[in-house]
Amino acid sequence: MKYLIAVLIMLALVFAWVVVQRIARDYAARHPEFGPLREDGKEGCGGCGNHCAGHCNNEH
Repeated sequence: MKYLIAVLIMLALVFAWVVVQRIARDYAARHPEFGPLREDGKEGCGGCGNHCAGHCNNEH
């Protein structure tokens, strides 16, 4: 029974993350003045860690 509950919780978290991403994309589409949405692991330096430090335009 514990495994079923754990699996259901994980599925709920994944579904919630998909919903959050959808809301963020919709918000970015409605407000282009803030620039494009920077997603984790995608182009740019949003969440890519140290392996792209030489590719960022605005390094710290």
